Amino acid sequence: MDSRSKILNAASQLFLEGGGSALSVRAISKRAGLSTIGIYSHFQGKQGILDALYIEGFNLVREAMDVVPEGRATKAQVLQSCLGYLNVGEQHEAHYRLIFGESDAGYQPSEEAIAARNSAFSKLVRVAGSYLPDSSSPAERRQIALDVWAIVHGYVSISHHVTLSNDSDLDWKAMAIRVVDVQLDAARECFESVPDKI
Repeated sequence: MDSRSKILNAASQLFLEGGGSALSVRAISKRAGLSTIGIYSHFQGKQGILDALYIEGFNLVREAMDVVPEGRATKAQVLQSCLGYLNVGEQHEAHYRLIFGESDAGYQPSEEAIAARNSAFSKLVRVAGSYLPDSSSPAERRQIALDVWAIVHGYVSISHHVTLSNDSDLDWKAMAIRVVDVQLDAARECFESVPDKI
């Protein structure tokens, strides 16, 4: 593993253990087994590390949803994209928590980080929106994307924060996919019931 990866891996571990307040250059350098000078040679301190994690997080989300070629999406493709999103939330918990609001209070994403976020959301709109009929408006495509995002994000957040001692066998991903499936059917049915939308 190269030094940059060691730094980001150490920062991810520390973030999961103690949130943004656990991310000091000294703590990261100790966990990564590198000098603080080594950290500054790759990043401009803590802000640079947070930015790199933020960008990586949104890139992982975007790539996970990259299953729909040009044209209309099938329901199976939208569900596959949602499963990819859920897998990112499960496998990259530190990144996920950072990009969705658990960062250090003083962290402000750079322009590059904001572009990564916007690109991921555009991919979600493209995937979910392309399931709707061609006659759907940009606003309607954005709305179905927000609906789908609310569902999958909600399930990821619940799985990260809720411990139900009697329900340790809950399959959060399967539950989320089932609800997205129902939402997609409802959206299509809505369009099919309005004559000028067909």
